[in-house]
Amino acid sequence: MGITLKEVAKEAGVSITTASRALSGYDDVAEKTRKEVERAADALGYIPNLMARRLKTGRTGTLGFIIPDTSSRLGDPFFSNFLAGIGNEAALHGFDLLITTHSPESRGEHESYTRAVGGGWVDGVILVRTRVDDWRIRYLYENNYPFVAFGRTNYEFEYPLVDEDSKAGISQMVQHLIDLGHKEIAFLAPPANLMFARLRREGYFDTMTANNIQWKADFVREGNMTRQSGYEQMNILLSSKNRPTAIIAGNDMMALGVMDAIQERGLTVGQDISVAGFDDVPVSAFTNPPLTTLRQPIYDIGRTCCRMLVDILAGRRPEPYQALLSPQLVLRDSTGPNK
Repeated sequence: MGITLKEVAKEAGVSITTASRALSGYDDVAEKTRKEVERAADALGYIPNLMARRLKTGRTGTLGFIIPDTSSRLGDPFFSNFLAGIGNEAALHGFDLLITTHSPESRGEHESYTRAVGGGWVDGVILVRTRVDDWRIRYLYENNYPFVAFGRTNYEFEYPLVDEDSKAGISQMVQHLIDLGHKEIAFLAPPANLMFARLRREGYFDTMTANNIQWKADFVREGNMTRQSGYEQMNILLSSKNRPTAIIAGNDMMALGVMDAIQERGLTVGQDISVAGFDDVPVSAFTNPPLTTLRQPIYDIGRTCCRMLVDILAGRRPEPYQALLSPQLVLRDSTGPNK
C-alpha cells in the first residue's frame, strides 16, 4: 500500500486539507508551507492520485510543447536539451508533457494552438523560436491562455518569458574577433523572421560600425539553423573572390557545417579562417577543433520556462516575470589571430 496524503500531512505538520491544497498548487497556501509539504511528499515517496486531482480541477495535468519545424528536430542538441529541462521539471510537479511538431505558419500549427485555447489537450504551452510578429503569442495573450515563451517579440504588451541577450552576445563575439585582428568578418544569420535573429544581426552591424569597420553585404548570409545550411552558405563564401578571415554563425549547428566546408577545402579552422557559434551545445566542446561559442544554459532555461508555467497554472505570478540572461563567451581553438 502506498503512502497516503494523511501521512504526508503528519510529516509536514499540517492538516490534510492544507497538504492537499499545497500539492495541488493553490495560491492560498504560504510558500514556506508549500515547500515543507513538497519536501515531506518527496521524503516519503508520495505519489498523488493524478486522476482524482484532474477530475477535481478540470485540468488535464499535461503541458504542451509545439516544435516549430516540419522535420524531426529532436536530433538537434538545442531541442533535446531544452526538452530534457522541460520534461524533468514537469515531472517534479506531477505534469505530463505532450510534444508535437508543425511547420511554422502552417495550418497544423494554427490548429494546434486553436485546440489548446479551445480547452482540450493541454493546460498551458511553452513556446520557442519567437518571431518578430508572432501570432502565437498575440493569440494566447488575447485569449488569456497560460503560456511561457523562450524569446521576445516586437509586441509592447507584457507576457512571461525567458530570453538570452542575443545582441549583447554577438557584439561580444564580434569584438573578440576584431581584437584578434580580424576585419573581414562574415555573419551567418538565422531566418530573419525570428526575433533573436534580428537582435543578433543588430549586434553584428552595430559592433562592426562602432569599430569603424565597413561590413560587406555579401558577407552577411542566412541559413535555416541546420548543419547542412551552414555547409552550403560557407561554400558560397569560399567560392567568392574575397573570402572572410572569420565567420560567426547564428547557432552552433550552422557553425559545425561551416567548419565542414572549410576543412573540405583543405583549410585549417582557427588558423586560416576563424569560426564561432552560439548556444554551446554539448558537441561543441568535442569538435576538431573545439568550437568557440556563446553559452546559454539551454537545459536550465527549459526548466525555468516550465516552472514559470506551473506557477501561472497555480495562480502565482512568476518571479521574475521576464528574465533576460547574459550569454557567456566560451573561447576555444576554432578562433585565432588573423594571419
